[in-house]
Amino acid sequence: PPVITGSDEEDDSDASTKPIRSGKKKNPASLFQTGGDPPKEKKAKKKTPPKAADSEEETPETPQKNSNRKGKGKKSKKVKEERPPSPVIEVDNLEEFVLRPAPQGVTVKCRVTRDKKGMDRGLYPTYYLHLDNDKKVFLLAGRKRKKSKTSNYLISVDPTDLSRGGDNFIGKLRSNLMGTKFTVFDNGANPDRANSDWSNVRQELSAVVYETNVLGFKGPRKMTVIIPGMNSDNERVPIRPRNDNDGLLMRWQNRNMDNVIELHNKAPVWNDETQSYVLNFHGRVTHASVKNFQIVHGSDPDYIVMQFGRVADDAFTMDYNYPLCAVQAFAIALSSFDGKLACE
Repeated sequence: PPVITGSDEEDDSDASTKPIRSGKKKNPASLFQTGGDPPKEKKAKKKTPPKAADSEEETPETPQKNSNRKGKGKKSKKVKEERPPSPVIEVDNLEEFVLRPAPQGVTVKCRVTRDKKGMDRGLYPTYYLHLDNDKKVFLLAGRKRKKSKTSNYLISVDPTDLSRGGDNFIGKLRSNLMGTKFTVFDNGANPDRANSDWSNVRQELSAVVYETNVLGFKGPRKMTVIIPGMNSDNERVPIRPRNDNDGLLMRWQNRNMDNVIELHNKAPVWNDETQSYVLNFHGRVTHASVKNFQIVHGSDPDYIVMQFGRVADDAFTMDYNYPLCAVQAFAIALSSFDGKLACE
Protein backbone atom coordinates (compact mmCIF):
# COMPACT_ATOMS: atom_id res chain seq x y z
CA PRO A 1 0.00 0.00 0.00
CA PRO A 2 1.17 3.54 -0.62
CA VAL A 3 2.88 5.37 2.17
CA ILE A 4 1.64 8.87 2.62
CA THR A 5 4.70 10.91 3.23
CA GLY A 6 5.42 14.49 4.01
CA SER A 7 8.42 14.31 1.82
CA ASP A 8 10.04 17.44 0.46
CA GLU A 9 10.74 15.54 -2.70
CA GLU A 10 8.94 17.04 -5.64
CA ASP A 11 9.21 16.56 -9.30
CA ASP A 12 12.26 18.58 -10.22
CA SER A 13 11.07 19.79 -13.57
CA ASP A 14 8.03 21.10 -11.78
CA ALA A 15 9.98 22.90 -9.08
CA SER A 16 12.31 24.67 -11.45
CA THR A 17 9.67 25.88 -13.87
CA LYS A 18 7.11 27.06 -11.37
CA PRO A 19 7.85 30.65 -10.39
CA ILE A 20 7.77 31.26 -6.68
CA ARG A 21 4.66 33.38 -6.36
CA SER A 22 5.30 36.02 -8.97
CA GLY A 23 4.55 39.62 -8.09
CA LYS A 24 1.46 39.53 -10.31
CA LYS A 25 -0.38 37.16 -7.98
CA LYS A 26 -3.24 38.87 -6.28
CA ASN A 27 -2.78 39.89 -2.69
CA PRO A 28 -3.63 36.77 -0.65
CA ALA A 29 -5.57 38.92 1.80
CA SER A 30 -8.24 39.47 -0.81
CA LEU A 31 -9.03 35.74 -0.83
CA PHE A 32 -10.39 35.97 2.69
CA GLN A 33 -12.27 39.23 2.56
CA THR A 34 -15.99 38.73 2.88
CA GLY A 35 -17.64 41.14 5.15
CA GLY A 36 -18.06 44.49 6.66
CA ASP A 37 -17.84 47.42 4.29
CA PRO A 38 -16.20 46.69 0.95
CA PRO A 39 -14.96 50.08 -0.30
CA LYS A 40 -12.54 49.05 -3.03
CA GLU A 41 -10.13 51.98 -2.83
CA LYS A 42 -9.53 51.50 0.86
CA LYS A 43 -8.71 47.89 0.26
CA ALA A 44 -6.15 48.69 -2.37
CA LYS A 45 -4.26 50.96 0.00
CA LYS A 46 -4.23 48.41 2.79
CA LYS A 47 -2.22 45.93 0.76
CA THR A 48 0.89 44.80 2.51
CA PRO A 49 4.04 44.53 0.43
CA PRO A 50 3.72 41.33 -1.55
CA LYS A 51 4.62 38.46 0.73
CA ALA A 52 8.15 39.54 1.53
CA ALA A 53 8.61 37.08 4.34
CA ASP A 54 7.26 34.29 2.26
CA SER A 55 9.48 34.66 -0.74
CA GLU A 56 12.65 34.39 1.26
CA GLU A 57 11.32 31.38 3.06
CA GLU A 58 10.02 29.59 0.00
CA THR A 59 13.32 29.68 -1.87
CA PRO A 60 15.85 27.53 -0.06
CA GLU A 61 19.30 28.23 -1.55
CA THR A 62 19.74 24.60 -2.34
CA PRO A 63 16.65 22.64 -3.18
CA GLN A 64 16.34 20.42 -0.16
CA LYS A 65 15.15 16.94 -0.79
CA ASN A 66 14.17 14.59 1.92
CA SER A 67 12.68 11.62 0.22
CA ASN A 68 10.94 10.45 3.33
CA ARG A 69 10.57 6.85 2.49
CA LYS A 70 9.90 4.78 5.54
CA GLY A 71 13.04 3.20 6.90
CA LYS A 72 15.25 5.82 5.31
CA GLY A 73 18.32 5.93 7.60
CA LYS A 74 19.17 8.57 10.21
CA LYS A 75 18.50 12.16 9.31
CA SER A 76 19.22 13.73 12.64
CA LYS A 77 22.43 15.43 11.57
CA LYS A 78 20.72 17.47 8.89
CA VAL A 79 17.54 18.36 10.68
CA LYS A 80 18.95 21.43 12.40
CA GLU A 81 19.54 23.59 9.39
CA GLU A 82 16.60 22.19 7.52
CA ARG A 83 13.92 23.76 9.64
CA PRO A 84 13.90 27.50 9.15
CA PRO A 85 12.84 29.11 12.44
CA SER A 86 10.03 31.56 12.96
CA PRO A 87 10.62 35.23 12.27
CA VAL A 88 10.78 37.47 15.31
CA ILE A 89 7.27 37.65 16.70
CA GLU A 90 6.35 39.72 19.69
CA VAL A 91 3.97 37.95 22.00
CA ASP A 92 3.25 40.84 24.29
CA ASN A 93 -0.16 39.78 25.52
CA LEU A 94 -0.59 36.04 25.11
CA GLU A 95 -4.38 35.95 25.16
CA GLU A 96 -4.61 38.64 22.56
CA PHE A 97 -1.83 37.18 20.42
CA VAL A 98 -3.28 33.68 20.13
CA LEU A 99 -6.60 35.04 18.83
CA ARG A 100 -5.05 37.60 16.49
CA PRO A 101 -4.61 36.70 12.81
CA ALA A 102 -1.03 36.18 11.70
CA PRO A 103 0.41 39.40 10.25
CA GLN A 104 0.13 39.47 6.47
CA GLY A 105 3.27 38.29 4.76
CA VAL A 106 4.63 36.55 7.86
CA THR A 107 4.57 32.80 8.42
CA VAL A 108 4.25 32.08 12.14
CA LYS A 109 6.25 28.92 12.69
CA CYS A 110 5.40 26.80 15.68
CA ARG A 111 6.10 23.44 17.16
CA VAL A 112 3.56 21.06 18.70
CA THR A 113 4.76 18.52 21.24
CA ARG A 114 2.70 15.66 22.56
CA ASP A 115 3.19 14.54 26.15
CA LYS A 116 1.99 11.01 26.80
CA LYS A 117 3.75 10.51 30.12
CA GLY A 118 1.90 10.01 33.37
CA MET A 119 -1.10 8.00 34.45
CA ASP A 120 -3.69 8.59 31.78
CA ARG A 121 -1.67 10.70 29.39
CA GLY A 122 -1.52 7.70 27.11
CA LEU A 123 -5.24 8.12 26.53
CA TYR A 124 -5.37 11.86 27.16
CA PRO A 125 -2.06 13.31 26.09
CA THR A 126 -1.40 16.99 26.59
CA TYR A 127 -0.37 18.94 23.52
CA TYR A 128 1.79 22.04 23.80
CA LEU A 129 2.27 24.76 21.21
CA HIS A 130 5.43 26.87 21.20
CA LEU A 131 6.91 29.33 18.75
CA ASP A 132 9.63 27.49 16.85
CA ASN A 133 12.41 29.95 17.60
CA ASP A 134 15.28 30.31 20.06
CA LYS A 135 13.10 31.40 22.92
CA LYS A 136 10.54 28.63 22.33
CA VAL A 137 7.81 30.95 23.57
CA PHE A 138 4.86 29.00 25.00
CA LEU A 139 1.57 29.80 23.27
CA LEU A 140 -1.11 27.19 24.04
CA ALA A 141 -1.80 23.84 25.65
CA GLY A 142 -4.61 21.47 24.73
CA ARG A 143 -6.01 18.32 26.23
CA LYS A 144 -8.97 16.08 25.62
CA ARG A 145 -11.59 16.22 28.36
CA LYS A 146 -12.48 13.02 30.10
CA LYS A 147 -16.10 12.00 30.59
CA SER A 148 -17.19 13.79 27.45
CA LYS A 149 -19.54 12.01 25.05
CA THR A 150 -17.78 13.42 22.03
CA SER A 151 -14.15 14.38 21.65
CA ASN A 152 -13.79 17.68 23.41
CA TYR A 153 -10.44 19.43 23.77
CA LEU A 154 -9.82 22.36 26.07
CA ILE A 155 -7.30 24.93 24.90
CA SER A 156 -5.55 27.03 27.52
CA VAL A 157 -2.99 29.82 27.68
CA ASP A 158 -1.48 28.23 30.81
CA PRO A 159 0.41 24.94 30.37
CA THR A 160 -0.42 23.92 33.95
CA ASP A 161 -4.11 24.80 34.01
CA LEU A 162 -6.30 22.89 31.61
CA SER A 163 -9.56 23.34 33.46
CA ARG A 164 -12.81 24.61 32.03
CA GLY A 165 -13.50 27.06 34.82
CA GLY A 166 -10.19 28.86 35.01
CA ASP A 167 -9.26 32.21 33.54
CA ASN A 168 -6.79 30.53 31.25
CA PHE A 169 -9.37 28.72 29.16
CA ILE A 170 -9.16 30.34 25.72
CA GLY A 171 -11.01 27.99 23.42
CA LYS A 172 -12.22 24.50 22.73
CA LEU A 173 -12.52 21.98 19.98
CA ARG A 174 -15.59 19.76 19.92
CA SER A 175 -16.35 16.86 17.58
CA ASN A 176 -19.60 15.32 16.40
CA LEU A 177 -20.43 11.79 17.56
CA MET A 178 -18.79 10.22 14.54
CA GLY A 179 -15.55 12.10 15.09
CA THR A 180 -15.60 13.38 11.51
CA LYS A 181 -16.63 17.01 12.07
CA PHE A 182 -15.15 19.46 14.54
CA THR A 183 -16.02 22.97 15.67
CA VAL A 184 -13.60 25.41 17.31
CA PHE A 185 -14.98 27.95 19.79
CA ASP A 186 -13.37 30.82 21.63
CA ASN A 187 -13.95 31.23 25.38
CA GLY A 188 -17.23 33.14 25.18
CA ALA A 189 -20.44 31.99 26.85
CA ASN A 190 -22.76 29.25 25.68
CA PRO A 191 -25.79 30.78 23.86
CA ASP A 192 -27.98 29.62 26.78
CA ARG A 193 -26.17 32.16 28.93
CA ALA A 194 -26.31 35.07 26.51
CA ASN A 195 -26.62 38.59 27.83
CA SER A 196 -29.22 40.87 26.26
CA ASP A 197 -27.08 42.16 23.39
CA TRP A 198 -25.48 38.75 22.73
CA SER A 199 -22.00 40.27 23.00
CA ASN A 200 -20.71 37.70 25.50
CA VAL A 201 -21.65 34.69 23.39
CA ARG A 202 -18.85 32.51 22.12
CA GLN A 203 -17.62 32.84 18.57
CA GLU A 204 -17.04 29.92 16.27
CA LEU A 205 -13.50 30.30 15.00
CA SER A 206 -13.33 27.34 12.66
CA ALA A 207 -14.82 24.01 11.67
CA VAL A 208 -13.05 20.97 10.23
CA VAL A 209 -14.67 18.19 8.22
CA TYR A 210 -12.87 14.93 7.49
CA GLU A 211 -14.16 12.96 4.56
CA THR A 212 -14.22 9.30 5.44
CA ASN A 213 -11.92 7.58 3.05
CA VAL A 214 -13.69 5.16 0.75
CA LEU A 215 -10.46 3.32 0.07
CA GLY A 216 -10.26 2.21 3.65
CA PHE A 217 -7.22 3.92 5.09
CA LYS A 218 -4.78 3.59 2.24
CA GLY A 219 -5.07 6.96 0.53
CA PRO A 220 -4.58 10.52 1.73
CA ARG A 221 -7.26 12.01 3.94
CA LYS A 222 -9.45 14.83 2.74
CA MET A 223 -10.07 17.78 5.01
CA THR A 224 -12.30 20.80 4.59
CA VAL A 225 -11.65 23.75 6.90
CA ILE A 226 -14.31 26.43 7.30
CA ILE A 227 -13.36 29.78 8.83
CA PRO A 228 -15.05 33.16 9.27
CA GLY A 229 -14.15 35.67 6.57
CA MET A 230 -12.27 38.90 7.20
CA ASN A 231 -13.67 42.42 7.00
CA SER A 232 -12.07 45.32 5.18
CA ASP A 233 -9.95 46.11 8.25
CA ASN A 234 -8.51 42.59 8.10
CA GLU A 235 -10.31 41.53 11.26
CA ARG A 236 -12.26 38.33 11.64
CA VAL A 237 -16.00 38.69 11.08
CA PRO A 238 -17.51 37.49 14.39
CA ILE A 239 -19.71 34.43 13.94
CA ARG A 240 -21.79 33.94 17.09
CA PRO A 241 -24.36 31.25 16.40
CA ARG A 242 -27.53 31.45 18.47
CA ASN A 243 -28.03 27.71 18.21
CA ASP A 244 -26.49 24.65 16.63
CA ASN A 245 -28.30 25.22 13.35
CA ASP A 246 -26.56 28.50 12.78
CA GLY A 247 -22.95 27.42 13.21
CA LEU A 248 -20.19 27.22 10.62
CA LEU A 249 -20.90 23.56 9.85
CA MET A 250 -24.58 24.11 9.15
CA ARG A 251 -23.88 27.22 7.09
CA TRP A 252 -21.36 25.25 5.07
CA GLN A 253 -23.68 22.27 4.63
CA ASN A 254 -26.47 24.58 3.45
CA ARG A 255 -24.02 26.50 1.24
CA ASN A 256 -24.91 29.67 3.09
CA MET A 257 -21.42 31.09 2.69
CA ASP A 258 -21.87 34.76 3.60
CA ASN A 259 -18.83 35.74 5.65
CA VAL A 260 -17.57 32.17 5.54
CA ILE A 261 -14.49 30.87 3.73
CA GLU A 262 -13.91 27.26 2.71
CA LEU A 263 -10.39 25.85 2.60
CA HIS A 264 -9.09 22.37 1.79
CA ASN A 265 -6.02 20.30 2.31
CA LYS A 266 -3.74 20.27 -0.69
CA ALA A 267 -3.89 16.91 -2.42
CA PRO A 268 -0.55 15.11 -2.26
CA VAL A 269 0.85 13.89 -5.56
CA TRP A 270 1.60 10.23 -6.15
CA ASN A 271 5.28 9.68 -6.84
CA ASP A 272 6.06 6.49 -8.77
CA GLU A 273 9.70 6.50 -7.87
CA THR A 274 9.13 6.48 -4.11
CA GLN A 275 5.77 4.71 -4.38
CA SER A 276 4.25 7.22 -2.03
CA TYR A 277 2.16 10.36 -1.90
CA VAL A 278 4.26 13.48 -1.47
CA LEU A 279 3.84 17.16 -0.68
CA ASN A 280 6.54 19.83 -0.53
CA PHE A 281 6.92 21.20 3.01
CA HIS A 282 10.03 23.24 2.25
CA GLY A 283 12.21 21.55 4.83
CA ARG A 284 9.74 21.92 7.70
CA VAL A 285 8.65 18.27 7.86
CA THR A 286 10.97 15.31 8.05
CA HIS A 287 8.86 12.24 8.86
CA ALA A 288 6.35 10.44 6.71
CA SER A 289 2.90 10.46 8.30
CA VAL A 290 -0.73 10.43 7.27
CA LYS A 291 -1.10 13.37 9.63
CA ASN A 292 1.02 15.71 7.51
CA PHE A 293 -1.15 18.25 5.72
CA GLN A 294 -1.27 21.69 4.12
CA ILE A 295 -4.39 23.86 4.03
CA VAL A 296 -5.00 26.10 1.02
CA HIS A 297 -7.69 28.24 -0.60
CA GLY A 298 -9.07 26.86 -3.86
CA SER A 299 -8.30 30.09 -5.71
CA ASP A 300 -4.62 30.14 -4.81
CA PRO A 301 -3.22 26.69 -3.97
CA ASP A 302 0.30 28.13 -3.67
CA TYR A 303 -0.58 30.25 -0.66
CA ILE A 304 -0.28 27.87 2.29
CA VAL A 305 -2.70 29.03 4.97
CA MET A 306 -1.40 26.39 7.38
CA GLN A 307 0.83 23.36 7.31
CA PHE A 308 1.37 20.64 9.86
CA GLY A 309 3.72 17.71 9.85
CA ARG A 310 5.75 15.33 11.91
CA VAL A 311 9.41 15.90 12.72
CA ALA A 312 9.80 13.29 15.50
CA ASP A 313 7.65 10.71 17.29
CA ASP A 314 5.93 13.27 19.46
CA ALA A 315 6.93 16.52 17.78
CA PHE A 316 5.34 18.31 14.86
CA THR A 317 5.81 21.64 13.13
CA MET A 318 2.76 23.80 12.68
CA ASP A 319 3.09 26.92 10.54
CA TYR A 320 0.26 29.32 9.88
CA ASN A 321 -0.31 32.45 7.83
CA TYR A 322 -2.89 35.21 7.59
CA PRO A 323 -5.85 34.99 8.19
CA LEU A 324 -5.46 32.22 10.79
CA CYS A 325 -4.68 32.83 14.44
CA ALA A 326 -2.84 30.43 16.73
CA VAL A 327 -6.01 29.08 18.38
CA GLN A 328 -7.55 28.25 15.00
CA ALA A 329 -4.42 26.55 13.69
CA PHE A 330 -3.72 24.64 16.93
CA ALA A 331 -7.31 23.40 17.11
CA ILE A 332 -7.20 22.25 13.47
CA ALA A 333 -3.99 20.37 14.30
CA LEU A 334 -5.59 18.82 17.41
CA SER A 335 -8.50 17.58 15.31
CA SER A 336 -6.05 15.64 13.19
CA PHE A 337 -4.83 13.71 16.25
CA ASP A 338 -8.28 12.54 17.17
CA GLY A 339 -8.48 8.82 16.77
CA LYS A 340 -11.81 8.07 15.13
CA LEU A 341 -12.34 6.67 11.64
CA ALA A 342 -11.63 10.01 10.11
CA CYS A 343 -8.05 9.89 11.00
CA GLU A 344 -5.73 7.04 10.56
